[in-house]
Amino acid sequence: MTSTDTAPTGLRRAVTGPLLYLFILGDVLGAGVYALIGEMAGTAGGLVWLSFAVALAMAMLTAASYAELVTKYPRAGGSAVYAEKAFRSPLVGFLVGFCMLAAGMVSAAGLSLAFTGEYLTAFLDVPQVPAAIVFLVVVAAVNAWGIRESLQANVLMTAVESAGLVLVIVLGAWVIGRGDADLSGAFTPPDDTSVWLAVLGSALVAFYSFVGFETSANLAEEIRDVSRVYPRALFGALGTAGVVYVLLGFVAPAVVPPQDLAASSGPLLDVVRAAGFVSPELFAAVALVAVANGALLTMIMTSRLTYGMARQGLLPSALGAVLPRRRTPGVAILATTAVAIVLAATGELVDLASTVVLLLLFVFLSSNVAVLVLRRDHVEHEHFRAPTVLPVLAVVSCVVLLTQQEAQHWALAGILLAVGAAVFVVTRLTAGRGRRRQED
Repeated sequence: MTSTDTAPTGLRRAVTGPLLYLFILGDVLGAGVYALIGEMAGTAGGLVWLSFAVALAMAMLTAASYAELVTKYPRAGGSAVYAEKAFRSPLVGFLVGFCMLAAGMVSAAGLSLAFTGEYLTAFLDVPQVPAAIVFLVVVAAVNAWGIRESLQANVLMTAVESAGLVLVIVLGAWVIGRGDADLSGAFTPPDDTSVWLAVLGSALVAFYSFVGFETSANLAEEIRDVSRVYPRALFGALGTAGVVYVLLGFVAPAVVPPQDLAASSGPLLDVVRAAGFVSPELFAAVALVAVANGALLTMIMTSRLTYGMARQGLLPSALGAVLPRRRTPGVAILATTAVAIVLAATGELVDLASTVVLLLLFVFLSSNVAVLVLRRDHVEHEHFRAPTVLPVLAVVSCVVLLTQQEAQHWALAGILLAVGAAVFVVTRLTAGRGRRRQED
């Protein structure tokens, strides 16, 4: 029987269960809730907590498919690997992987803009785009330093950002307890629209706060005892994040009227101000840490995915190079950071976040179908197996969320995929010429 811990890999198996749990938790408890809860209130009124609950349920369905696929095929490359194995098409595998790759770079660009927005200007008055570029360069340097070092930095930043969100919940509860809140605000439906349609639309935004768990699939070659550790860390981190988000979604509209949350660019900061005894600057610093952590973890995923696709021959082979001493994918880190910088210089936060969700919904749709197709493929080692109904329901949830997307987000995603298809064609042609020269 082959052990997944002894399978050959060019990467170091340095990721333990606690590190993986904190990696996923840190990626999920990121900038989404800090930056977008106001957008959710604008759509769902005070029913933000219900939108978070719906988004959590949808995320858990797809997470079950990832738990099976990652433990069955513990290789870097994640969704691209699963798509190619299931559909037996390099083009399909590439498009799925590139959707994931593009989503990572778009997300990092959005997070750089979130970092250099209102929270940073509480301390420094600097131009947003140059500051975003500097931020992405620093993230790339930490990423190249090493996976263990990057995840150790994540442990500290996850602790800070988790404490910040717990602080908002505690302060909100304090305001409620002293009688200065209006609990009916948490049950106020949106005006002039169907409640469930509004909740579903808000859940699409909330889904951005949960995406990130899929990035952990690209650490499969670096996880110790992946079949046992991965499902526990995945479901534990998502459950923890879900509890925090639902509580936040309840206290925020109870303390600050939903219409005020919708009009604010720093909605959680308004909750802190309502409590009256915690410095807003302190919370702004916590928010900066949260955004930085999300960007770091996203770029870790993106660079590992690029590395994995290059090893499969889906991207130029140079992107599969590893730094000799650090054993990190240096060329992939450089290339993905450069693209993220271009996107940050040309995009807007809300549009980038929605485009991330659109791209990832295609990835999730592919992975949920792949887990069913690959049931006939048996492996020698033990792995997690999801009940069949879960990936089926996950497919339905992805289709429902796709119907909520707007035209401009489809356009941006289409442009990115067209670029990806061109890269695929060039890579295949170059590889074909190389093989012919060797034969001659």
